Amino acid sequence: MNTNNILCSKGSSILRSSYTNKGTAFSPEERQKFGLRGLLPPRQETIQDQAERALSQFHSFQTTLEQYVFLNCLRDRNETLFFYLLVNNLELMMPIVYTPTVGEACQKFGNEFRFAQGMYFSTQDRGQIRDILDNWPNPEVDIIVISDGSRILGLGDLGTNGMGIPVGKLQLYVAGAGFNPARTLPVIIDAGVNTKKYLEDKFYLGEKHSRVPDQEYYAIIEEFMVAVYNKWPKVLVQFEDISNDHCFNLLDIYRNRFLCFNDDIQGTGSVILSGFINAVRAVQIPLRDHRLVFFGAGSAGIGVADCIMSLFLEQGLTEEEARKRFWFVDSKGLITTNRGDELAEHKKAYARTDYTTQLKTLLEVVRDVKPTALIGLSGIGRSFTQDIIEEVSSHVEKPIIFSLSNPTSNAECTAEQAYTWSKGRCIFASGSPFAPVELNGVRLVPGQGNNMYIFPGLGLGAVVCHATKVTDSMIIAASKALASCVDDAEVITNKIYPGLSGIRDISIRIAVAVIEKAFEEGVATIARPESIEQLVRQYVYYPNYESLQLPQQH
Repeated sequence: MNTNNILCSKGSSILRSSYTNKGTAFSPEERQKFGLRGLLPPRQETIQDQAERALSQFHSFQTTLEQYVFLNCLRDRNETLFFYLLVNNLELMMPIVYTPTVGEACQKFGNEFRFAQGMYFSTQDRGQIRDILDNWPNPEVDIIVISDGSRILGLGDLGTNGMGIPVGKLQLYVAGAGFNPARTLPVIIDAGVNTKKYLEDKFYLGEKHSRVPDQEYYAIIEEFMVAVYNKWPKVLVQFEDISNDHCFNLLDIYRNRFLCFNDDIQGTGSVILSGFINAVRAVQIPLRDHRLVFFGAGSAGIGVADCIMSLFLEQGLTEEEARKRFWFVDSKGLITTNRGDELAEHKKAYARTDYTTQLKTLLEVVRDVKPTALIGLSGIGRSFTQDIIEEVSSHVEKPIIFSLSNPTSNAECTAEQAYTWSKGRCIFASGSPFAPVELNGVRLVPGQGNNMYIFPGLGLGAVVCHATKVTDSMIIAASKALASCVDDAEVITNKIYPGLSGIRDISIRIAVAVIEKAFEEGVATIARPESIEQLVRQYVYYPNYESLQLPQQH
């Protein structure tokens, strides 16, 4: 059999391309024109018909991992239908395509592997990355999400198994902000893995060696970044789930050279800043009187604190005065300048100078500080114990409790625990979704400090105006735009985030604010349009079938 004839068959190739396949939605005219007659059941369906069937199939699976695999296989055969289904069922499917299910999918990536997505670059590719980029089939790329797999959610070093994160993140960019999926690119940099079980796993698909030294690591990232911007000069690169020993340095190296940002540092900081803005509105305590205890001093924790710092500075506080409102606790206790250990560089700015007695536990710090807000980004599940929540609640009428670690198993406490132990008085937000809680006849709806509120709109704004860089002011503008999506009547009921069902309109609103700030700061490179909102809306992709055209004969 001549397989080349099969692969070149007009109808067969159309059905096997996720970009062109419409399945049963091909019209009779298209079936005739493209040689599809007899290759499909005779009935023509709409995309709505197909989505209804796909949703029924989705619900037929018993586990969330099976649902995850089903959705990815659906995308592999019909990308338009996949995104139509995702956009119209986002609240249902977001926990499947991203956290928490994506965490399990990454851990089992080698076992569940069915087809390749995105691009992989290993240390063996040094000196060839620009050439390899030309293998990507789509000529234009607007956004890249890149990870090295070194710190996937709260699960640690998963190496190339972390590809599920860039893939899932870009699916949310499409669903949440309307990026064209054909112009997105997920990337994994394979610099090795330090997790023993993957080095010994026969199904692990990455290079089986420990992580390379820093000199080699930074060299491959540098080559990648230069190559990417040589091929796609206006692309936005988002760094994702990179370990603390590299993520801050990478952001410092590239933030002023290229259009890029780190979602764990800046995206998390921005979305939690937005929630904190509304939490301050809800508790009605003047901003300058707030005291914040952070449990966890990694990239996310420092990123959140840096964003919240901006609020205090806007109130006229000096940087020194503002930093006195923050207390950071890590695995060794309260972070101080005289604790006796060598602090990581990113922790030094928030190290306390006013303690002679070392506080070793979170409970000790809470008792001493009497915080108005307790913010968890530790990755340590159930670390906000009953005595800690009760202690915080004893000093303030409406304590702000943010349990933000992902996935769900790593959350510092559940919504039910926070509400129960605070007697229903706390303002609660989490990283992973929690169901509403019934307490004493009152239905309490937890907020979700999900980065998806921010990164799609932030990225959309940066790409549409062809910004030269993502500035801190653009990130703060995104926070304030999100906060403004919750009105005063809602804040009074302790609601601090809007519903995700309106995420596309929220993202457009954020994008407009980001572009306004980009023009103000002189980093937008397009001519200022008469209507920024109209410009943004023109960019937005909606998943619907288009008429196929036969290629021109020459």
